[in-house]
Amino acid sequence: MTIENLLPETRNAVRALIVKNDRVLMLRKDGGERGEGFALPGGSQDPGETLHEALERECFEELGARVEIQDLLHVADFFKRKRTEPPATRHQVEFLFSCSLPAEYRTGNGPKPDRTQIEVVWVPLGELPGLNFHMASMAPLLGYLSNRHRGVYLGLIG
Repeated sequence: MTIENLLPETRNAVRALIVKNDRVLMLRKDGGERGEGFALPGGSQDPGETLHEALERECFEELGARVEIQDLLHVADFFKRKRTEPPATRHQVEFLFSCSLPAEYRTGNGPKPDRTQIEVVWVPLGELPGLNFHMASMAPLLGYLSNRHRGVYLGLIG
């Protein structure tokens, strides 16, 4: 496989799948010209962080709460197009973990939300197919929720 204008470094990203009462916790984001979109909490792993440390940090920044990390649900490769000049592509490896929140958690942006993050919302599972996902790498979420696969390497997605 040849990817045009591939950046030299690979980026790890962690995501939290938090399901409660048949609803998924999502970030509602402003996608600019792409319109409003939704994403799971999480983000990039910093140098020196474990995957769990990165997920705990990202969730606290975005949600304002400490998550309890449970199972690794899937790992997948994703080639993310960057809106740079000239256009470039970054190889990203996505790690999706099931997580839970303290019982007293109330939705709200954390102390350091993503720059496009509008709010944190619970989305009913039945509404997921109609959502505009902020990232194409979110699509496997639908398959996971319907099939309950765990620990699966999905290969290339998006």
